[in-house]
Amino acid sequence: MGGGRVRSSTPRVGRGSKRAGGRCEQDVFHRGLCESCDLRQGGLRLRAEMSFLQDPSFFALGMWSIGAGALGAAAVALLLANTDIFLSKPQQATLEYLEEIDLKTLEKEPRTFKAKELWAKNGAVIMAVRRPGCFLCREEAADLSSLKPKLDELGVPLYAVVKEQIRTEVKDFQPYFKGEIFLDEKKKFYGPQRRKMMFMGFVRLGVWTNFFRARNGGFSGNLEGEGFILGGVFVVGSGKQGILLEHREKEFGDKVNPVSVLEAAKKIKPQTSASEKK
Repeated sequence: MGGGRVRSSTPRVGRGSKRAGGRCEQDVFHRGLCESCDLRQGGLRLRAEMSFLQDPSFFALGMWSIGAGALGAAAVALLLANTDIFLSKPQQATLEYLEEIDLKTLEKEPRTFKAKELWAKNGAVIMAVRRPGCFLCREEAADLSSLKPKLDELGVPLYAVVKEQIRTEVKDFQPYFKGEIFLDEKKKFYGPQRRKMMFMGFVRLGVWTNFFRARNGGFSGNLEGEGFILGGVFVVGSGKQGILLEHREKEFGDKVNPVSVLEAAKKIKPQTSASEKK
């Protein structure tokens, strides 16, 4: 033991180990180079794939697609606006409902009375005016007034109700309407369920047709007063005979057929008093 060499417990790193370490470092280096190359190649591919964005025709196609979509949506909206899908359905009035409506005369000292007084004896034709200053309402009023001579022969009076009295609007309406006019402050003749047509009316082809028809007929008007609550025309029989015709305005300028009004008026049976029966 005394003359022998003492072996170290520390392992020696041989040349093979150094070579192995060098090879690992080279592998890491090459791997880094490969990754860098991959990144560069990926960037080139991405640029090549995205190069179509610089093509003016691509943007032109995109704008055309957006424009075509907008036009298609507008066309669908226009089509739906010209159907009755979004129109509120009118609720039919009953005689009992109309009888209890309070009306006012337009005199300096107005008198309030129940609407049933209008048709109690001889029935009545009643126009619920949407707006006296509207040239479409004036056109319908003139049409109904053209029936006045024949209604007089039948003994059937012609009346109109308005929902408001603004300045000289009613007075300016009277040249077009040949009957007496009353005020319906609670707008009951426009019910039982009031229906409105807002700005959708201006994209309906039927409304524009009505506009041109009334303009060509020489009618003019103004924008005074409330004009969105739709009106109508009633032919009411005498006493308890009932409602013989009820026309509800579907859209601006949807006027009643005068022939239908006259036919309904001919069905009215005047009430006779006890003295007349004798």
